[in-house]
Amino acid sequence: MGECLIDLLPLPRKGPNDEFRAYPAGSPLNIAVGVARLGQPSAFASKIGNDYFGRRLRAYIEQNNIDTRYLTTAEAHSTLAFVAMEAGQATFDFYGEGTADALMTPDDVPDTLFTDTAILQIGSVSLLRGTTPETVLKTFERMKGQALLSLDPNIRPSLVNDEAGYRALLQKLIGLTDLLKLSDADLAWLTPNLSIETALQQLARQVPALVVITRGAEGAIAMRKGGIPLQLPGFKVDVTDTIGAGDTFCAGLLTYLADQQILTHEALAGISDEEQHNMLRFAAAAAALNCLREGADPPARSEVEQFLAQHSAQ
Repeated sequence: MGECLIDLLPLPRKGPNDEFRAYPAGSPLNIAVGVARLGQPSAFASKIGNDYFGRRLRAYIEQNNIDTRYLTTAEAHSTLAFVAMEAGQATFDFYGEGTADALMTPDDVPDTLFTDTAILQIGSVSLLRGTTPETVLKTFERMKGQALLSLDPNIRPSLVNDEAGYRALLQKLIGLTDLLKLSDADLAWLTPNLSIETALQQLARQVPALVVITRGAEGAIAMRKGGIPLQLPGFKVDVTDTIGAGDTFCAGLLTYLADQQILTHEALAGISDEEQHNMLRFAAAAAALNCLREGADPPARSEVEQFLAQHSAQ
């Protein structure tokens, strides 16, 4: 649940470049696509613009076999994100004031979402703009105890206009969530001046079940409430770019949990070290494959299974 937008990536060439290629994107949408490609049923709740890019987004969602019953349309433009690349790392300039995905209201969230959902995933730019943050919060609050709640804030400091209000919203959501996934950059912003170990322990006391920290090429760390940190090294691949890697990792986490029927707070809180290891490995493999190609392009399940077989010793 959350934003969908268009990433505009510069065409690969040397020197100054003002030519771009458009890709459907947005962290929640990337996660929904990743889950669908990995073989689990996936639906997406958002508001889409009634413009060229909005129609392109809807077509992309449908092409990826994602349930569209929770999509609504607004007489507004679609959000655009211009992407600058340097050494495979992306920075974003967002154009999203008054755009469709920032205009979600509780009226856009039907009762069937609360009865037909096993895992609800939220986060990213949808927590920063318009009426959508309050809608997401109300949905999360109402869903508590009915589905597994997952939060990936995907924090964009350059878009935060009201830091105190944003931090307060994140604290409310963290207190509700069952699975909290953060990048190391997210962790540093949320818990400044703390080591990763100290920050992880602090968050594990707040989050009801499990915290996962991604660290790029260095791998990932998971810690369940009352447990100890479990680390997994990253897979070594030739990176094209890292766009969508964190989203694909998150999709891998959710898919693994759905595969194993770990779909309640109690089940996630009791996840074994072996299950955590297998979950992180599956998610890391999916993210590594995404990094082999341009833009957010999550892999199919068969690709992940083949990759894991080829890296069985790791």
